[in-house]
Amino acid sequence: MTKPRVIVVGGGSAGLMAAGQAASLGAETLLLEKMDRPGRKLRITGKGRCNLTNVAALSDFITHYGPNGRFLRQAFSRFFTSELIAFIEAIGVPTVTERGGRVFPVSGKAGDVVSALVQWVKDCGVIIKTRSPVKRLHVEKGRVAGVEAARVYRADAVIIACGGASYPDTGSTGDGYGLAESTGHSIVPIRPALVPLETAGDVAFRLQDLNLRNVTCRVWINGKKRAQAFGEMFFTSFGLSGPIILTVSRQVVDALRSGRSVILSIDLKPALDQHKLDARLLRDLDAHGRKHFRTLLKELLPGRLIPVCMDFTGILPDRVGHQITAQERKRLRTWLKNFRLEVTGYRPFTEAIVTAGGVDAKEVDPRTMASRLVKGLYFAGEVLDIDGDTGGYNLQAAFSTGWVAGRSSV
Repeated sequence: MTKPRVIVVGGGSAGLMAAGQAASLGAETLLLEKMDRPGRKLRITGKGRCNLTNVAALSDFITHYGPNGRFLRQAFSRFFTSELIAFIEAIGVPTVTERGGRVFPVSGKAGDVVSALVQWVKDCGVIIKTRSPVKRLHVEKGRVAGVEAARVYRADAVIIACGGASYPDTGSTGDGYGLAESTGHSIVPIRPALVPLETAGDVAFRLQDLNLRNVTCRVWINGKKRAQAFGEMFFTSFGLSGPIILTVSRQVVDALRSGRSVILSIDLKPALDQHKLDARLLRDLDAHGRKHFRTLLKELLPGRLIPVCMDFTGILPDRVGHQITAQERKRLRTWLKNFRLEVTGYRPFTEAIVTAGGVDAKEVDPRTMASRLVKGLYFAGEVLDIDGDTGGYNLQAAFSTGWVAGRSSV
């Protein structure tokens, strides 16, 4: 018997994993990458450190993908965190687990992961052709027959793993959606995910580059609380970014796209409830009754937040502590627990970490990543309508779906 021929479209994390797995099972495997080298986007993940995965338990892990998380359960049952860590270390990249269960290469260099993956793929016998964008798929009698790039390549199976539309400079320009659609697949409308948000007014501009740690961000959509996250955020010239902002951005983007109003409420003192915070303020005002209000605030807030606090609360900066009224203290307490910013927009795909939307997961078999519409066609990675939170969840999904697709294609 002749070897099965497998073509993988896209040389990112999902594509590299898929190609190597198919080749390791004996398939004659061709990897077509449109850019000058594979792994361009992988090199910049995790701020160049490559957050490979997270050691959270499966039950918790699944919750980090929104409504489509359950689609990944089958793939994770076969290739999950422990298998990925063992694989990465076996190809020569030791790993370390850091705060929040996030797993990185010990070197802190995403390039080490890319180099090891590419070498492993080559060692498995995969032929890599760069600068080879795929123009169309060939389908004959309901079965994939090959692809057209610089020339026509025949195949028994094709795996589409060419990413989403975020960070287009790395090659992720949404090509996979058109290829999938041409075979009859539905595409859930794509939009930026894990993306910074734009806010009304000049508050963010005044506070740009200010970093806040250990705060809680709550998302209010049309007056109802819909999401919240605790951790770190920072202000930009246009609005807000940072881990907790990126985490809640999925709900925010969808709300804005449907015309709903979005308010972010920042709790600057989440460790203190209203009663404990009021007691703290009373103690400070009693102990330092002769100090000016702006001086007292130095014990509560970063210096750059103080003018903003005074603007929102309306308390004069030169008022001394023992002159602060109960009503003014209530306004201060309320603002500290509920610093509100109206969200007016979100940044483009060029600034989004991942893409929400994509190939409708209902049209893909979660056990094999095979198309339910076209025989011999498979999908892996960000091209699917699956997007996760920050913290290693998106790369794990890419590697797991790539692993399953590659092994199922042979």
